[in-house]
Amino acid sequence: MPAAPNRRAVSAVLLVPLIVTLALWAFSWPAARIAPRDLPVGIAGAAPAADQLQARFEQREGAFEVHRYDDAAAARAAIEDRAVYGAVVVTDKGPQLLTASAAGPVVAQLLTEAAGAAAPGGAGVPVTDVVAAPEADPRGGALGASILPLALAGVAAGAVVTLLGLRGVRAAVTLLGAAALVGIAATALTDSWLGVITGDWWAEAGTIGLTVLAIGAPVAGLAALIGAPGIGVGALLMVLLGNSFSGVTSAPEMLPEPVGAIGQWLPPGAGGSMLRSVAFFDGSAAGGAALVLAAWALLGLVAVVAGGRTRPVPAAGGAEPVGREREPALTG
Repeated sequence: MPAAPNRRAVSAVLLVPLIVTLALWAFSWPAARIAPRDLPVGIAGAAPAADQLQARFEQREGAFEVHRYDDAAAARAAIEDRAVYGAVVVTDKGPQLLTASAAGPVVAQLLTEAAGAAAPGGAGVPVTDVVAAPEADPRGGALGASILPLALAGVAAGAVVTLLGLRGVRAAVTLLGAAALVGIAATALTDSWLGVITGDWWAEAGTIGLTVLAIGAPVAGLAALIGAPGIGVGALLMVLLGNSFSGVTSAPEMLPEPVGAIGQWLPPGAGGSMLRSVAFFDGSAAGGAALVLAAWALLGLVAVVAGGRTRPVPAAGGAEPVGREREPALTG
């Protein structure tokens, strides 16, 4: 057998197990290490009872980041602004817990257990859901499952634009149009039909479209700069790392460090956080995620346009690239 096919066969045999191992690590390791890490939580009420409650939360070193509030109204406002995931309010009748299942049912359940353990005598604590998850999706499963399809849609958009031979401004406009249509179609499905997100319709559509663009544009940009391998690099970054590090099924603060922070700097994690904000919290705390998505989208589109000007477009049928002058044929 020729040497070149042998080398390609060996490369495939080694590459496939490597990709599978990387995928298992990226998805399984964060899921197996879910635990609170500086999880923002509020304590409201007067000392000394509030001080004692705070001390009990701080006994779990590194688990909670405690914020103090004067009363229940201030704690409720902090939850609605997404400054904290929940708060324990000290009252004359004992502690009461304020949660927001829309911010993550896993976190709400964790805080319920933690508040019960911190209460005097381990007694049960009354729970008030300040921002409840929608009735159509009380466990938050639909939002958690939506990020992978959006990541795949973005990668597919970048790959299709590349494989169709679209370059420069035409490729950028195609990516913008595809992302906008995905945003509209996905919002019609998840909001209008299923009712699993319940915020402003056009804000949700814009968030989904921006997320898809922030994934698809870098994939197409990498392909425009380095060729077809850029599609694979972009897919590994956005799907394997971006999706598994997003923390959308629990919370970024529930993932091992620094996975949670890295995930919020990648489009799937930023998109999940922004979608949760606009869908359930009237856009509170969405600014940082929007900047991350806009930066990825802008850099990707710049790379698409720049790559279209510098790399020649392959002609169909294996002909020489457009724009390359053919050498004159030798004559007798």
